[in-house]
Amino acid sequence: MATRTFAPKPEWLKVRAPGGDRYHAIKETLRELDLHTVCEEARCPNVGECWREGTATVMLLGDTCTRGCRFCAVTTGDPRGSVDSREPEHVARAIAKMQLQYVVLTMVNRDDLLDGGADHVGRTVRRLRELRDDILIETLVGDFCGRLDDVRTAAEAAPDVFAHNVETVRRLTRTVRDVRSGYDQTLKVLRTASEIAKRFVASGGRPMLTKSSIMVGLGETDDEVLETMRDLRESGVDIVTVGQYLRPSPKHHEVLRFVHPSVFAQYDEEAMKMGFLYSASGPLVRSSYKAGEVFLRSLLGTSDVAAPLEARVERARANAARVRAEALAETPANDPVTGNLVPPSALIRRTEST
Repeated sequence: MATRTFAPKPEWLKVRAPGGDRYHAIKETLRELDLHTVCEEARCPNVGECWREGTATVMLLGDTCTRGCRFCAVTTGDPRGSVDSREPEHVARAIAKMQLQYVVLTMVNRDDLLDGGADHVGRTVRRLRELRDDILIETLVGDFCGRLDDVRTAAEAAPDVFAHNVETVRRLTRTVRDVRSGYDQTLKVLRTASEIAKRFVASGGRPMLTKSSIMVGLGETDDEVLETMRDLRESGVDIVTVGQYLRPSPKHHEVLRFVHPSVFAQYDEEAMKMGFLYSASGPLVRSSYKAGEVFLRSLLGTSDVAAPLEARVERARANAARVRAEALAETPANDPVTGNLVPPSALIRRTEST
């Protein structure tokens, strides 16, 4: 057991340190706007690659999750209904000023809120769309305890991608995920989002793709991974990602195997046979890995997306500069991010101690 837990990672899990002009420009802007990404806080190995392509992941609704999954390093606790109602406006304004062409808005589970935070996520999507219609938006959300009305609230904000992760295979769900999460509950959430996406297309609206992610190395078999992929596809999921689980700390679920890159290639091959629009599988793949590229490949049906991706990045630079110039003209010099918004203290809802 000890050898498996502390053995060196295989060569294919080693990456270069992030760098490059575009990476440093985005990092500097994040600090300037007081915006923190999951990319940095989770120490994602792909941060440099994604930022160079103009993609980043931002967390909404605080940093305390009401659930305690055994694979996740996010702090578990009870936020007691505390919500910064100013956050959708602040996050939308901040992202609009950045040279991003694709943003992932993710969230902690908020079982302490009546709607699980669905409306909060929806308001952020709609506001960002008003400011920067060129940015592709993915929402990576929780299951809202299976409440389909709340799922619809989040999905009907019309992100370009609605994502909810199944995380692991059916057999391991109860030991890996929080007891309030469920395999079939996840499939129900994704099926509901897929139905809404079909309705968008039927009415001539903006297309929305659905997406889910699987971790391997938790004790599953390859056959179980393929079974999970089939369940996702039958639930209407368009994009699937499969990546290696890496243990955040000794307190978390141990890594039971390091899956070889050749096996990930087989996952990709099988996924495309099942009818997924796109599959991204690899040792370092995470839920939002190269999300902008994945989106374009899914829509265009081709692997050659370098030119349209670069064009989107250039467009993002121009639009970010425009938004910054407009904000500078309208905003007091001593408050470059929030403008004339009311003080945060007046908008945070707190539950009084008894």
